[in-house]
Amino acid sequence: MADIFDDYSMSGAMFEAWDEMFERPGQPRSPYRSLFAALQPLAPADLRFRADQLARVFTDRGVTFAYAGEERPFPLDLIPRILDAHEWDLLTAAVQQRVKALEAFLADIYGAGRVFNDGVVPRKLITTSAHFHRQAYGIEPANGVRVHISGVDLIRDEEGRFRVLEDNLRIPSGVSYVIENRRALTHTMPALFAEARVRPVDDYPARLLAALRAAAPEGVEDPTVVVLTPGVYNAAYFEHALLARLMGVELVEGRDLVCSGNRVRMRTTQGERPVHVVYRRVDDDFMDPLHFRPDSVIGCPGIVNAARAGQVTLANAVGNGVADDKLVYTYVPDLIRYYLSEEPLIDNVETYRLDDRDPDVLHDVLGRLDQLVLKPVDGAGGKGIVIGPQASEETLTGLRKLVEKDPRGWIAQRPVALSTSPTLLGDRVAPRHIDLRPFAVNDGNEIWLLPGGLTRVALPEGALVVNSSQGGGSKDTWVLAHHSDPAPVAPRAKVVPEPREAGGPRDSGPVAAQLAGQQ
Repeated sequence: MADIFDDYSMSGAMFEAWDEMFERPGQPRSPYRSLFAALQPLAPADLRFRADQLARVFTDRGVTFAYAGEERPFPLDLIPRILDAHEWDLLTAAVQQRVKALEAFLADIYGAGRVFNDGVVPRKLITTSAHFHRQAYGIEPANGVRVHISGVDLIRDEEGRFRVLEDNLRIPSGVSYVIENRRALTHTMPALFAEARVRPVDDYPARLLAALRAAAPEGVEDPTVVVLTPGVYNAAYFEHALLARLMGVELVEGRDLVCSGNRVRMRTTQGERPVHVVYRRVDDDFMDPLHFRPDSVIGCPGIVNAARAGQVTLANAVGNGVADDKLVYTYVPDLIRYYLSEEPLIDNVETYRLDDRDPDVLHDVLGRLDQLVLKPVDGAGGKGIVIGPQASEETLTGLRKLVEKDPRGWIAQRPVALSTSPTLLGDRVAPRHIDLRPFAVNDGNEIWLLPGGLTRVALPEGALVVNSSQGGGSKDTWVLAHHSDPAPVAPRAKVVPEPREAGGPRDSGPVAAQLAGQQ
């Protein structure tokens, strides 16, 4: 039988890149040797059959993502991505370091402003950020945590070194796919786990709930936690429903909440119940029509006042988005040195600031747009990114006009050939570029990382944008345990209540849940 890797070309991607699985053709890296041996006997047709099974299972369970206006099963590749224990230790320390520095930064800019007075970051940089909200000034979280959940996007460069691509401290999404990917792969390819010491991922809901409860207002011994969703038509609704169910808390919409006297309550058939912690999946601009967009019907009027009064905790905090600004990203290494007196454990990608502080840099970048990657500083989901070496002349001409009109709105980076990983495409295996989003949960005492996180895959050949909203897929991410650690518990299926289909009867709120006898 032919080896499924016989035709695998490590130079098959458009950019020369570090291959995660192979040191050289036919020679897997140490963490992949057992996986390589398990996959070799399988025929491509068998893998394709299992991949089709996965897609059907994901569709039936509602594991979908809205792409181009259509709900589709979230693409999961059968070949996992593997990180050894020592590499994961480095990533854990680096992400923890970054989150600590950004926590201190957010507390500072919405408080004393020492970072401005000491000349580390220009005040204008922050006040001109689209995600800096004066409404958040002076709000003091009960346990000092603003970044309860974060997703720091990492890539591996051409030399195999990890680098930080961007920070996600507003409403990082994707963790539900980590949980579901592991569950699905365990069922579909159980033999792959036979010899691997893979750390489990099913602790996440309990860790998240514990962190949310720890963030409750002072004096509340048994806090009520809810998950606030924009509703069934949100692209990530499946994640909102899954996390609420796994944590055993209510999934609510803005109309389920009422705020008066700076206290938040949710409507139920037994009357209004106090709410102490809101894990929100609603953007800042729509959270509170009294402070942000007055036409929002998916938020709760007065909830920001309640947070200011210390009667409710919003997770993540309003105003965190300023730390996601890609121009602020360029200052994070300095913030680590300033707040922690440490050197960054992982570097940023080389980045050019295009604001008015150095006109020569702007002039240089405009002269070689075809050699760089340009990103809007407030972009999300891969939107607006222009990869110069792949762009048409028409695209570059339009980009030049946009950058000249608003230099503060853009950064430029050198193109990085994201590492590649073998990916099943039809009946063949080919290299595709990937990144990694580890999820960190902060309970005020410890910053815990979910072992593995979400590996996203750019599925079109040569593509470097991995975001789900741009048609990307994913891989199960394995973190191997240290040999000195107790053997991880063998992965097994967890019974998860089936999420309802989008567009079906509204059964997510507390009122409907009680009427259905599910309270």
